[in-house]
Amino acid sequence: MSNNVMEGGQAIIRCLENEGVEHIFGYSGGAAIPIFDALITTETKIKFVLVRHEQGAVHMADGYARATGKPAVVLVTSGPGATNTLTGIMTAHMDSIPMIVLTGQSVSWMLGKDAFQEADIFGITMPVVKHSYLIKETNDIPRIVREAFHISTTGRPGPVLIDIPKDLSAGPCTADLHAEMDLPGYKLVDGVDKNIILQIAEALSKSKRPLILAGHGAMIAEADGSLKAFAENARIPVTNTLLGKGVFPESHELSLGMLGMHGTAYANKAICECDLLLNIGSRFDDRILGKPSEFCKNATIIHIDIDASEIGKMIQPQITCIADAKTAIDELALHVPTLETAEWCKHLDGYKTKYPLKFKRQGGLKMQHVIDEFYKLSEGKACVATDVGQHQMWAAQFYKTDRRYDWLSSGGAGTMGVGLPYCIGAAFSRPNDLHACFVGDGGFQMTFFELATAVLHKLPIKIFVLNNHYLGMVRQWQELFYEDRTSGVDLEGNPDFVKLAESFGVKGFNLRRPGDVKRVLSNALNYNDGPCLINCEVEKTDNVFPMIPAGAAIEDMLIEPPNRKLEKPTGST
Repeated sequence: MSNNVMEGGQAIIRCLENEGVEHIFGYSGGAAIPIFDALITTETKIKFVLVRHEQGAVHMADGYARATGKPAVVLVTSGPGATNTLTGIMTAHMDSIPMIVLTGQSVSWMLGKDAFQEADIFGITMPVVKHSYLIKETNDIPRIVREAFHISTTGRPGPVLIDIPKDLSAGPCTADLHAEMDLPGYKLVDGVDKNIILQIAEALSKSKRPLILAGHGAMIAEADGSLKAFAENARIPVTNTLLGKGVFPESHELSLGMLGMHGTAYANKAICECDLLLNIGSRFDDRILGKPSEFCKNATIIHIDIDASEIGKMIQPQITCIADAKTAIDELALHVPTLETAEWCKHLDGYKTKYPLKFKRQGGLKMQHVIDEFYKLSEGKACVATDVGQHQMWAAQFYKTDRRYDWLSSGGAGTMGVGLPYCIGAAFSRPNDLHACFVGDGGFQMTFFELATAVLHKLPIKIFVLNNHYLGMVRQWQELFYEDRTSGVDLEGNPDFVKLAESFGVKGFNLRRPGDVKRVLSNALNYNDGPCLINCEVEKTDNVFPMIPAGAAIEDMLIEPPNRKLEKPTGST
């Protein structure tokens, strides 16, 4: 081809370079061969990471994006290769993670004719993407790639899918690689309404017991510095959501930690007793609300969010502000003086003393002990990924997060299997940082084959398998609400995780006794020749508290194991 003509696949790679892409996670296949070939023929600096399953690719890209705030890229083939990304795309969509998913597709003249490995991935993914494209002309590639990154990263972020028929990725492209976007219907929130900010400031000035709820939206807006300065100057306590961990330092004196179903007792007490709740970037999900009709019923509720569709969806606030979180906080800080909250803060400190996060050290090895000791040994400076379940909640409680992008966990979708690939993706994005993941024996077995990816790239990640031989969170619900009728939760037949790890070339450690925790964790921290796995044989039937039963009011929080029979919850597990 002439200097002015390149193949569609080469145009895609060049356009990704223009967007600053450094890594692509994926799995090859026939319909995507022209794009994979372009990774060689264009002599690009983009590094391709070959995974062992397409779901692993999407989760790694998700972890990469969560650890940096930058969009990540996935490349897979058509049919089952594309459909294997669906769970990961949904996970990213529910948590507002920027991502570009490139899928190979059957040749354009065979679309809709049940060609080999054809699937309507455009239609299948429609409910779980922010936007999607089916490329119909090779010369549309530069414009579409540019638009995809713009849509994925602006406003409320999310995944964007680009489906590329093989004849178009192999065909000639003569378009300008810096093509102009054409998005006449895509409007972004611009600035902030100062009159609304003045209303919020006035409400705060009248408040005696204000509380800030910091959500993932504040993280996405990189509002951590502004939030810290505002809270310190105004002397307002701060609680955060699960995905908001790190947007305000959890070791800070004004921090109440995470609230909600398994949040701290003092954060939930504060929610019940505040007279004003300033929600910045949280969508008021069901894990926070408990029983919506009882939530903050005696408080003025203020909601700042960039997505207008979230306003009033779950809770009807008294004051609403559609704006970028950082922009809103910076403007609000100009109008709010130091508030008289000394008595309120002292009252909440009393709750911290009365209801501390704790665990009993006698008996067998506990997940909390492992997490707490790693927090101390790592000085709270690790980028921590989790899977989903009991260990996730204990990690949220006991591993305090002080920096944005240091907490990687599936929130809205609650996707098992994300912990290991999240950690791998984060390690690619931040190679000089300490990376660790806490996974359950159930979730780990959904994606453990990605150990091969970690070994191949010699990633010095620390993998804690908190092994209780159960699907622990479901078992906890069955114990508390279903008269301990366990069903479908016993993971009898688990492999020897250390031998499994060693078969991949991963350094393995066994941890069984509480007295060995510090020694084994120290050895794992000192091992940096590649990934290491610590199999932690923990107590089988420990339960997570505090706990608010799904659908119950926050006031019904269980701080200790109940000594009474509980009614079946009305909300989701």
